[in-house]
Amino acid sequence: MRRELLAELLELTPQERLDLINELWDSLGPDDFPPLTPEQEAEIDRRLDELEKDPSRAIPWEDVLARLRSRFK
Repeated sequence: MRRELLAELLELTPQERLDLINELWDSLGPDDFPPLTPEQEAEIDRRLDELEKDPSRAIPWEDVLARLRSRFK
């Protein structure tokens, strides 16, 4: 990244930088991410197995998001 661009971006307010991060993240497609490592795949499989064994332990995404937002207010 060009230093001039980085310097300009760092002048944005924290909220503007967060908005930019979200826009950049949303601009990525599935093929833009590196492949999962074998360890990551194994962890996903382990978690899915756990969920299938006891679905009651799952936490809805809305609840997770609400908890995170309440922590950072």
